[in-house]
Amino acid sequence: MKSLLILALSIPAAVTAVAAAPVRAQSEPAWPAKPIRLLVGFPVGGAADILARLHAVRLQEALGQSVVVDNRGGAGGVIATEIAARAAPDGYTLLFTSLPHVINPALYGKVGYDPIRDFQPVTLLVNVPLLMAVSTNFPAKTVKDVIALAKASPGRLNYGSGGNGSTSHLAMEMFKSMAGVDIQHIPYKGTGPAITDLIAGQLNLTIASVVPLIPQVRAGKLRPLAVTGRARSGALPDVPTIAESGVPGYDMTNWFGIVAPAGLPRPILTRLDELLRAMVARPDVRELYAAQGADGVGAGPEAFAKVIRADLPKWDKVVRQSGARVD
Repeated sequence: MKSLLILALSIPAAVTAVAAAPVRAQSEPAWPAKPIRLLVGFPVGGAADILARLHAVRLQEALGQSVVVDNRGGAGGVIATEIAARAAPDGYTLLFTSLPHVINPALYGKVGYDPIRDFQPVTLLVNVPLLMAVSTNFPAKTVKDVIALAKASPGRLNYGSGGNGSTSHLAMEMFKSMAGVDIQHIPYKGTGPAITDLIAGQLNLTIASVVPLIPQVRAGKLRPLAVTGRARSGALPDVPTIAESGVPGYDMTNWFGIVAPAGLPRPILTRLDELLRAMVARPDVRELYAAQGADGVGAGPEAFAKVIRADLPKWDKVVRQSGARVD
């Protein structure tokens, strides 16, 4: 009799436990259970936008869930970065970021986020050199020609950038400082509009990512003068580096990767990183990178974090030495 009583008392508890399991499962659905927002700090048409969409499509295929690219251009990427820093660390808001992530704190003096404390690095995807290009009606054929023209008429030449604080802005300010020239800065709301005006001859030159410039170069709409990295680009093997074109020591390469708000759960971080690194290793993706002058990296959270930590003091020094500022 006693054993029957014990059994009867234990049945409600067992039923309750079984009934509760589906409730917990429903309250904590498997990630991702809804669309993911991928923030991009620059407008449509620039390198960040092009590369973000390339990865978003393939990430969506891998996850079986929508990945929506959300362009929040302005302030050299600061606006999108601040939005990401304030977002919930639940895996539904990610930031497609690049070198300005570590440049902007020095360039602006104060931003509404800490590039280390407020973010969890996920995967460093690619490295991309920049390219100095000119309008086809501009007389300069080489970097040395640009320097000669600028020194002959200080302040008369102009260049367009993707906006105050953008990588193209800082790259050109570095060039001006190292070459000892005065060239007027005209900031745009993104690289795309600047390229449009460069093609139309309303600008003399620019330094911008090879990603949006290569199609225009191949179409004969722009003239390439030099790439910004230490070595020539495989996509433009006949185009020299700025360092070998009269400005020794010049070196600037942009990186692009995905970060999340700090506190991202480890299972989501691990899954995202594994999917992204597998994506970078795919032959078809590597071919797309090469066609656009990008080099696949595929570095995980720890390696990406080291890059960010190393680049902060490096670019703080570059900003100070170059005299670059937000106009």
